[in-house]
Amino acid sequence: MKLSAIPQIKHTETNNFFLLSGPCAIEGEDMALRIAERIVTITDKLRIPYVFKGSFKKANRSRVDSFTGIGDEKALKILKKVSDTFAVPTVTDIHEVSDAEMAAEYVDVLQIPAFLVRQTDLVVAAAKTGKTVNLKKGQFMSPESMQHAVKKVTDSGNQQVMITDRGTMFGYQDMIVDFRGIPTMKQYAPVVLDVTHSLQQPNQASGVTGGRPALISSMARAGIATGVDGLFMETHYDPQTAKSDGANMLHLDLLEPLLTDLVKLRATVNELGGS
Repeated sequence: MKLSAIPQIKHTETNNFFLLSGPCAIEGEDMALRIAERIVTITDKLRIPYVFKGSFKKANRSRVDSFTGIGDEKALKILKKVSDTFAVPTVTDIHEVSDAEMAAEYVDVLQIPAFLVRQTDLVVAAAKTGKTVNLKKGQFMSPESMQHAVKKVTDSGNQQVMITDRGTMFGYQDMIVDFRGIPTMKQYAPVVLDVTHSLQQPNQASGVTGGRPALISSMARAGIATGVDGLFMETHYDPQTAKSDGANMLHLDLLEPLLTDLVKLRATVNELGGS
């Protein structure tokens, strides 16, 4: 398993996949701590290396009245409190060059959104903070093209980089994951499968993104079988009231049984020499 991309991660001695998981957006301190505590309990039990995920702001919104955040500094301080409270690293996405230095003071991993992964100034700014950089594969990009995004990070003097596949646009309102790309991208960096965003149904007429959460288990299993290094899953104790991406989130109550099954599957893949 490739965990060198995230130096702060626990359980580095295991041969398990690692997990990036949490709510889509930080909605408040109580909700963030509640979700983090539950996931930490589960991942410690299953010895899954874990990174808490939460967006400190949401810049890519379908409508001008969509939820964007509770305030940048307020949300970033909550991410830092999660890290300090549970001794886990945290990841958040950035959208502007100025976000990189600001967010780097609070989190361990800076995530480049899929729509922005070709923005050289943004990628380089993230790399130069010295933090781990998680590059979301653009929905419009081939797996092979991600080597150039990785090289922007490493050429900036930062070897702590990973790639997350979140699917490719299929028509106007659907996403697909081409699992042939997993071994291709693993040549460039550790690869994570973003299970929940891969099941989005964007560009709905209502202006609210849809999703297919019933397929989360199938998508996660396929990722483990293909040999991904990590999984990315957004989760919430009440997805219906989540302020962002609730339509494709995993209910928090379903996380432990799913991860338990995935750990068993990963052990089988390891035994077969498939990762």
